[in-house]
Amino acid sequence: MKKLLKAWNSLSLVKQIIIGLILGIILALIAPEKLSAISMLGNLFVGALKAVAPVLVLFLVTSAIAQHKHGQKTNLKAVLVMYIVGTIAAGTIAVLMSFVFKLKLSLPNSSGTDITPPSDISEVMLTLLNNIVSNPIGALADANYIGILAWAVLLGIALRMASPATKNFVQDLSNAMSKIVKWVIRFAPLGVMGLIFATIAETGIGSLRSYAKIIVLLVGCMLIDALIINPIIVFIATRKNPYPLVFRCIKDSGITAFFTRSSAANIPVNMELCKALDLDEDTYSISIPLGATINMGGAAITISILTMAAVYTMGISVTVPEAIILCILSAVSACGASGVAGGSLLLIPMATSLFGIPADIAMKVVGVGFIVGVIQDSCETALNSSVDVLFTAAADERKKRLSAE
Repeated sequence: MKKLLKAWNSLSLVKQIIIGLILGIILALIAPEKLSAISMLGNLFVGALKAVAPVLVLFLVTSAIAQHKHGQKTNLKAVLVMYIVGTIAAGTIAVLMSFVFKLKLSLPNSSGTDITPPSDISEVMLTLLNNIVSNPIGALADANYIGILAWAVLLGIALRMASPATKNFVQDLSNAMSKIVKWVIRFAPLGVMGLIFATIAETGIGSLRSYAKIIVLLVGCMLIDALIINPIIVFIATRKNPYPLVFRCIKDSGITAFFTRSSAANIPVNMELCKALDLDEDTYSISIPLGATINMGGAAITISILTMAAVYTMGISVTVPEAIILCILSAVSACGASGVAGGSLLLIPMATSLFGIPADIAMKVVGVGFIVGVIQDSCETALNSSVDVLFTAAADERKKRLSAE
């Protein structure tokens, strides 16, 4: 048993999830009724995610905003503008592609759920405003992610003038919550096994086709963002051919991030790449750690596509104004994505709540995200982390160009 446990722990999380996925499919095909208790593993995993996600969002966003120091002379403004534009553009691409393909998900026990979708854009806006002004304790208790994000931003701004000890305490809390998330995600193989078992047992093996389509759409949007949208942004900033820099960042940062599946873990790699590119240290020493938290184009794509898929699955119509709100919200919520594997999936309930989708259904969508996450999360992290360096380098080149002019 010890040797088996040691062998299992020696495997990467990706390999463990693949094994859990395969076992879930096999067991669901062999004895779906006799082994029905396996589905409890999926429920427990989703429940753990549902419990930790609200607190994680609060401390992660608060800490990221509070750490910025006043009076630092950096080129950070240009980097932040590109971070914001790039993230919004990524979410917009994802929403547009979702409008074209209109994919649906196979969610166990989702039929017959009582949902009251918003009747028009004014109702969506009213829901958004009411959630923003929600009591912070109530927002945490009710998993009101919009309210949590609003309070996290306000707390972060207020704490920018706090003492270093206070900021360190907030940072320690953020790190602690990230650590807890890592512990929960270590159980992802069992959770994925339970989720895929329940899905196939209830809806049949044909439901796997919907997962394949979601993966293709997710990866396709990320490729469009990496090879078309971001190069356009870089060209506008630098007035130079962006692709040598784009491919350098993908090779030296993206490939490493693909396997680590953690933007935070890839920060040292990005720092070394910035040093090799001879960038301004005063800028990249801030922009790279900050980008690992708030520059989340891949997360915006994941949130938008899975939210739209949930909306279509539940038979809810989406208007163009509502889609615009989703593009902006996916970008804002992506900034709260954790720097650990699967962090963006925890922000999906905030986006789905705009359309009246209950938290239970939203967390099942999160579970689907973990099923496709073997590919999705690696590609998402590679995109997010490589773009941190890409935009930092573009801002540095822009500064040099403007100085020369």
